[in-house]
Amino acid sequence: MVNRMSADATVDIRRVLVPVWIVTAVWDGICASLLSILAYGTSFSALWRGVASALPGGATFEGNTGVVVGLALHVAVALTWSAVFVMALVFVPRLRNAVRTSGGALAIATAYGPLIWLAMSLVVIPLATGRPPRIGGARWWVQIVAHIPFVTLPLVFTARRMLERLDRSGS
Repeated sequence: MVNRMSADATVDIRRVLVPVWIVTAVWDGICASLLSILAYGTSFSALWRGVASALPGGATFEGNTGVVVGLALHVAVALTWSAVFVMALVFVPRLRNAVRTSGGALAIATAYGPLIWLAMSLVVIPLATGRPPRIGGARWWVQIVAHIPFVTLPLVFTARRMLERLDRSGS
């Protein structure tokens, strides 16, 4: 699980991935909950049961079970997108160099957020639910834009910070 990050440092991917995953899952979960409650008038429970319903048979989850399954699915999705990004940082030197600057990190986050939402809404969710993708509508556009400040800015800047720490420590 150790990979070369630069000529001088060897990085254990977990040392970058775990903090990126935690920050992404927590920040996105809080923001999704607040958006649902404050903007859409949906309850916390309904949001996470709705997430659980994307699983095959997920519509059968009720009550607290649905909330727990939805939150677990959210955490798994956050791990997946965090891992994709961290692995790209490890294996794509141009990406790693781009995130070393604030402007580069902002540009990468601005591209990665909509990419995540497009992949989820056009591929992952339709495959999981068997329903065709629904493009458009105010909520869809809110999600594509909201993924930048609420998902990928924290993800990219946390990854950047972790890489900086590892570069300074030489490990």
